[in-house]
Amino acid sequence: MNYAWVIDQTKCIGCNACSTACKSENDVPLGVHRTWVKAVEVGQFPNVRRHFAIMRCNHCADPPCVHICPTTAMHQRSDGIVDIDHDRCIGCKACIQACPYDAIHVDPGDNTVAKCHFCAHRLEKGLLPACVVICPVEALVFGDMDDPASRVSRYLGTTPVTVRRPEQGTRPKAFYVGAHQAALDPLAAAHEDAYMWSERQRGTAKDNPTDFSVWSLLRRSKSSSARRGATAAGPPAGGGRQARDRMPKARVAYDVHHLIAWRGKVSSYLWTKSVAAGSAFVAAVALLFGVDATDALLASAAPMIAMISLTATGVLLVADLKRPERFWFVLFKPQWRSWLTKGAFIITGYAGLLTLWLGLALGGISAPPELLWAVVATAFGTAVYTAFLFGQCEARDLWQSPLLAVSLTIQMVVGGSGALLIAAVFVPTTPGVFQLLGKTLLASLAFHLFSVLIGEVAARHGSSNSAAAAAVMTRGKYAPVFWGALALGTALPIILLATSGAAGIAAPAGAALALAGLLAYEHAFIMAGQAVPIS
Repeated sequence: MNYAWVIDQTKCIGCNACSTACKSENDVPLGVHRTWVKAVEVGQFPNVRRHFAIMRCNHCADPPCVHICPTTAMHQRSDGIVDIDHDRCIGCKACIQACPYDAIHVDPGDNTVAKCHFCAHRLEKGLLPACVVICPVEALVFGDMDDPASRVSRYLGTTPVTVRRPEQGTRPKAFYVGAHQAALDPLAAAHEDAYMWSERQRGTAKDNPTDFSVWSLLRRSKSSSARRGATAAGPPAGGGRQARDRMPKARVAYDVHHLIAWRGKVSSYLWTKSVAAGSAFVAAVALLFGVDATDALLASAAPMIAMISLTATGVLLVADLKRPERFWFVLFKPQWRSWLTKGAFIITGYAGLLTLWLGLALGGISAPPELLWAVVATAFGTAVYTAFLFGQCEARDLWQSPLLAVSLTIQMVVGGSGALLIAAVFVPTTPGVFQLLGKTLLASLAFHLFSVLIGEVAARHGSSNSAAAAAVMTRGKYAPVFWGALALGTALPIILLATSGAAGIAAPAGAALALAGLLAYEHAFIMAGQAVPIS
C-alpha cells in the first residue's frame, strides 16, 4: 500500500471546494490551511490567463519533516501516509522548516503542528478523502501507487506529470497534470500588496518589500550558478538573461498566508550558544596550552559565564516551543535521526562537564587535562551541531551552506573571546591573558568578516531560493541589520583592536560591539532564510 495523489490541473476550476471540505472534515481553524488553491495570473493585459495549483502535503517518500522531528510525533505509516501524533508534538516547529512545500502549520487550538493526512480516519473506514469526494470535476485522483489497476497508477503510466520542487530530493507523491510552472514554482510569480480577494496580511513569511519574482531578484544577483538553477514558466533553465527578459509576467492572484516559524528567540539562542560554547572552549584551550592554571578569569569565571549562557540557551529553546511543558520529550522520547535530539544530548553532556569544572574551581582545584579536553570537544559539538540541524531544514536553502559548520566555529570563538574580554574588566587576570584574548577576538572577527563576505555576499548560490534569500538579507528588508552588523559589529571592532594592540579599554569596547554585531547578524540570517516564498 502506497497512497498518492494525482492532481489534474487541466480540470481544476479553482472553486476551492477541496479547501472547504478539508476544513469541514478536519475542523481546521480559521487562518490556517491543510489544502488551498493558489491562483497565478500569467501574461499582460489583454493576454492574461489565470492558472490554479492545489497545494497540500506531498506525503514524500523521503519526508524531511519526519527526519527532523525530535520526538517521532511526525511519522510515516506503512501505507506511505505522513501523519502526526499530536500527543507527542512539542511544537518546536522544526518540521515547518524542513517541509519544502509550506504544508505544515501550528494549530492554534492545541498548539501542535497539523497538516493534510489524506483523511486517514476516512481511509481506515474504506472512504475516500473528503476533498476527493467533493471535487465537482474529479480533478483530484487518489489511490494506491502499488496497485497497477488503481486510477493513480493508470494516470502515472499514461500521462506526463510533474512535482513541486523536485530538486529537494524528497520524492513527493503529489503529482500534477497540466499545471503551469509559474503556479508551481514559488519564485516565478511576484507577490504584490493585494490579492484578488483580500489585502495580504502583515507579519507573514511573504511580508517583505523585496520583489519576490525570482527573475527580478536574480537579474540583480551576481550568482550565475543560481540563475542556471532557477526554473519558471517561459524560459528553460540556463536560458540566460535574454530568455528571462522574454518570460511572460506572472503575479500571484491568491495564496494563503504562512507565519514565520522561528524569530528572535532562535536568533538569540544561536548567540547565547556561541557565548556558552566559546567562553569555555577558549579558556580550556588556553589552559591546555600552558596559560597559568591559577588565572581567575580562565579557571573559574569562564565556566561560570559558559554555564549562565548555556542556561539562557536552554530557556530560549524551551520558551520557543508551542508546548513548552513537553520539553522533556526530547530526552525521554527521542528520535535519533533528528539533530534537535542529538543537539539536546550534546548540550546536556556539555552542561554536566561545565558543572564539574565549576565545582572544582569553587573548591580551589584546577581542572585536570582530561576534563578540559572533554570540555573542548563538547563545546565544539554544542557550537556546530546547529549546522547539521539547519542541514535538515530542507525548506530553507540559505541555511544549507556546506561552510556553515566553519562559520559557527568562528562565531563560537568570537562569542567566547568577546565575553571573556568584557569579564576581564571585573575579574582579575594577567596582562598576557588579556592580550591573548584580544588577539584571539581580532583574528576571529577577521575570519568572520571574510567568511560572511565570501559566503553570503560574493558566493554563487546553488539554488534560486538561496540566492533570493541572500538578496533579501544583503539588499532587501534585512540589509540594514546585516550591514550594520558587519560595519559596526565586525569592522569597527577590528579597527579598535588592531589600533590598540588588543590591549587597554579599547579591547572590551570592541568586544561589546562584536557581541552586539554577532547577535544582529544571527537575526538577519534567521529571518532572511524564511523570507522567501516556498509554495
